[in-house]
Amino acid sequence: MRKVILYIAVSLDGYIADSEGSVEWISGQDKNVEMEDTFTPFFSGVDTVIMGKRTYDQIVTELSPDQWPYGEAMTYVLTHHSEEEGTENIRFRNMDVCQLVEELKQESGKDVWICGGAEVAQQLIANNQIDIYHLAIIPVLLGNGTRLFGATDKKIDLEMIRTKKYNGIIEVVYSRRKI
Repeated sequence: MRKVILYIAVSLDGYIADSEGSVEWISGQDKNVEMEDTFTPFFSGVDTVIMGKRTYDQIVTELSPDQWPYGEAMTYVLTHHSEEEGTENIRFRNMDVCQLVEELKQESGKDVWICGGAEVAQQLIANNQIDIYHLAIIPVLLGNGTRLFGATDKKIDLEMIRTKKYNGIIEVVYSRRKI
């Protein structure tokens, strides 16, 4: 069965964007050291991407304005507006993310990547629909911005799968613990 994976960079104090909405702070502790590519192996196991509209807008205007970075993967962009015109591989949806995830898990295919943003992730976390938490903890304290984790009504038990460290970054991968 397909897994739902939250793969995201987060500051040590739990933010995924600074107070301006920027992610330019995402880097290792030594700017002269090339970042290790852990994304390519991760993305090879994914064929579906889910993100919010603000994340989509940031990708197409700032992070990768000349080329859609997720190639042939089917991308669902969640928006509160009436559904916008998409492309063959980008679909805009005005629907509950938890319902979308349930529908996608019934289909065959590779894993589903929750790309961002915080509102999308928080809804799935609150409903315990994230199977794998893959967090790259960046060596910075932002102090404020967009929090990854919001308040939830329940405890979610996790099991560590692995850790990796490079250039001050610690990647932690947890799965939802089966109790």
